[in-house]
Parts: sequence; C-alpha cells; structure tokens
Amino acid sequence: MSAAEEKRASREELSRLRIDRDAIGLREAAPWRSYALIGGLVVAFALLAFLGWKLTLGRTTQVSVAYAERTAPGAAAAGAVLTGSGYVVTAERYVSLGVRVPSRIERYLVEEGQRVEAGQILVQLDPRSYDAALAAARATLVRARADLELRRKELARAQELVDRGVQSQAELDVAENQLKVAEAGVSQLEATVAKAEVDREDTVIRAPTAGIILEKFKEVGEIAVPGGFAGSGELIRMANLEDMRAEVDVNESDLSRVKMGQPAEVQPDAYPDRRYAARVVKLYPQINRQKGTLKVEVRIKDADEWLRPDMSVRITFLQEMAPTPQGGEVAQVLAPREAVRTESGAQFAWVVTEGRLRRQPVETAGERGSNMIVSKGLAGGEALVLGPADGLHEGEQVEVLHPK
Repeated sequence: MSAAEEKRASREELSRLRIDRDAIGLREAAPWRSYALIGGLVVAFALLAFLGWKLTLGRTTQVSVAYAERTAPGAAAAGAVLTGSGYVVTAERYVSLGVRVPSRIERYLVEEGQRVEAGQILVQLDPRSYDAALAAARATLVRARADLELRRKELARAQELVDRGVQSQAELDVAENQLKVAEAGVSQLEATVAKAEVDREDTVIRAPTAGIILEKFKEVGEIAVPGGFAGSGELIRMANLEDMRAEVDVNESDLSRVKMGQPAEVQPDAYPDRRYAARVVKLYPQINRQKGTLKVEVRIKDADEWLRPDMSVRITFLQEMAPTPQGGEVAQVLAPREAVRTESGAQFAWVVTEGRLRRQPVETAGERGSNMIVSKGLAGGEALVLGPADGLHEGEQVEVLHPK
C-alpha cells in the first residue's frame, strides 16, 4: 500500500469515530415534543368537560304536571270496582234503510260520515214509472166519479117515475144497485190512487231519525229491490247518535259488582286523555254459556263528536260511597294515579312550587276513576309532576311543559 492510500484509509477511520451532534439533538428533543402534545390534549379535554358542566348546570329540567283536585264537601265519591274492555254502540244499534218498491237508484244526497236530521232526504229513486201509474189511477178515478154522478141522477129519475106510476119498482131497484156498484168502484179507485201515491213517495228515502251515515251499499244506476236487513234492498246504514252507549262482557264471577244505575266511566282507547261519565242502563237477561259472561250496557253522558260507533273503549264501573254524615262532611282531594309515587313503602308526590320541586309525603284512601283519593298531604290545587322522576331532587329548579 502506498503512502497516499494509507493516509486516505486513516481519514475514513477517523470519520467513523466522529460524533453527529445534530442527530443527538433531534433524538433528545423528540420525547419532550411528545410530552407537550399529550399535555395539550389533556388541557383541551379538561376545557371541553368544564364547558359541558357549565352548560348542564345552567339547563332547567322540564316536567309535565297535573293539578290536584278538591271535591265539594259532602260529595259522594266513587271508587273503581271493575274494569273491562268494550265498544261504543247506539241504543237503537244500526238503522238499515232499504226500498219498499223496486226502482233504479237515481242519486244519493248524502255521503258516509255525514250527520243527518230526521226526515232529511237520503236517496232518490227513479220515479217515472210510479208517476205514470199514479196519473193513470187518478184518471180512472175521475171517470168513476163521473159515472157515479150519472148513476145518482138516474136513480133520482127512476124514483120520480115510480112515484108517478110510470116505472116499476124493479127498475128502481136496478138503479139503486147500479149506484151502489158505482160508489164501490169509486172507493176502490180512491184506494188505488192512495197506494200509487205511497209508491211514488217511497221513491224518496228519508232518514227516520237523526244520526250519522255509516255506509252505502249500492251505486247510482243500480236497481234496488225490496229485501231484508242484509238483503238486496239495503241501500244505507246509519246510526242514531242521540243515545250513545258502551257495552262490555262481564264475567259471571264479577256480576255481584255490577248493578242497574251504577255509575261508570268510559275512556276511548284512541283518546286516552278523554273520559266520559256513564251509568249502567241494561243488564242482558241471558248469560253467554260459551264465554261465561253477561253483556252490560252503560249510557254515556255528554257524548260528543269524538265518540264513534264500534270504537273500542275502557269501561270502569264505580262504586258509590255515601257522603259523610251531616256535620262531619269533608272535602276530598284527588290526584292522578301516576303522580302518586311509592318509595320504601312510603307514598309521596313531587310538587312544583314557584318553579322548584318539593317532595311531599302523602297518604291515600282508595281510588276514584283514574285518580287516587289523597287523605293527607295535599290540599288541592297543587301542581304534581307526572311521568318519570328519575334524577329529580328537593329544591331543584324546573320548567313546567304542558299543564293538564
């Protein structure tokens, strides 16, 4: 190896032993940069948590309430003794309207769901054939009456001739007979005209009572002929809504809890917030052997447009409780059943007073319809929290959503 080559090899060995200060600085700075990044993330998460806590702290809990109700002193209270599912019906069930005379349907003057008054025209049949029959009967009657008048004159002349001795008694008897036949013919034709008038009138179908149209069974242009309730003559089915009722099947074992005149409450399944006072008006005379039940009807007081025939309802039979004796009459406080809560065997209600919650211990003394009778703890008029109450605490500020 030459001297130049040895010198070059020495420089390369020295360069391998040199320390790279830049690389050492980068390796030493990397851990500190990682620690700074982690610290920044922790601070950011802490800040977000603090802001969320501030927002939650400033938010007011929203609650729905109903008000405790105070009854009049001495008023008879009614407790629920039996509940069952039934249907809305009418006192006269359904009114099926058909035709008495066959004819073509000319037009309907009502639609399904329309309310009608008694005597209102519902259907018009084609009256032309009955108009013609009526006109023919009236014309025949006019001719018969003219013939009757002639027979009367002939009898008068025959009587005069007999009195003068010109005509025999036999001829007078014939004249009298002809007069009676003419009178009978006129009476018969008058009945024919009356029947033709009734047939003509029956081409107009009117509502026999006030009610609502439930269904139409034929179309305009079809031929309607007389038939039974479900026969070919049925054109319209309607219901009388003047006397709305609800019916329910009561088990034989529960019949002792139901009696005539007993108060009840009807609650439609479609509108659970609506309730109607009712009273038992009919206990059917025969038990259904297959089901072991008796059909019971209650008359609904103050029925409105929300109730419809065949609507499913919940019927609660109530037990009248006599008023307290005179001199000891007290008012009763009623609270919604869902507002009265139980915890560790003790009853209480959340009361909203000036926007804040108060846990009020209560005592109950039975039920009245959908309410609880509160014997202690409420005076009436308090706003009671409904629905879930998890997380509520004494003194918490709340916002009332929809008072009931």
